[in-house]
Amino acid sequence: MKKDDKSLIPSEKIIQRIIRVREERVILDVHIAELYKVETRSLKQAVRRNLDRFPEDFMFELNEDEIDQVVSQNVIPSKSHFGGATPFAFTETGVAMLSSILKSKRAIETNISIIRTFVALRKLASNYNEILMRIEEMEKSYDKQFNEVFDTLKHLLRPKSKRNPIGFKKQKDQ
Repeated sequence: MKKDDKSLIPSEKIIQRIIRVREERVILDVHIAELYKVETRSLKQAVRRNLDRFPEDFMFELNEDEIDQVVSQNVIPSKSHFGGATPFAFTETGVAMLSSILKSKRAIETNISIIRTFVALRKLASNYNEILMRIEEMEKSYDKQFNEVFDTLKHLLRPKSKRNPIGFKKQKDQ
């Protein structure tokens, strides 16, 4: 993705903060606050004053397992990064709704940048699906000798639902 010259924040910086939780692309409140250059506490206060604008498909609070997952994926350094508060996760529509409660020029420009990045990611994902369909069409017309190549390409194009843990595994006593 290329940087939009009119954009306040480079899309690469936003992409680094978008994660997958509950099969949704979301951005955490700490990262939104960082992009808006406001305190997370202030952002959360504004959202809590307007909770009726944020149904579950716009914004949700992470549970303990999700917080552990976010920490283990190095999205945040540790649980203490949240200061004891439960983090909010905003979907693309939740970010759009933030523009109705945060009215500063910086917040509006940041929202535009974030939403453009979400849209670009969605377009990119649809391109992957198109490539996958073309591979499957090609697979039907070629010999069996190419099956391994096609299987590898499909594996690379499909998003992983669960990541395999990295590191050493402790072997059981023999």
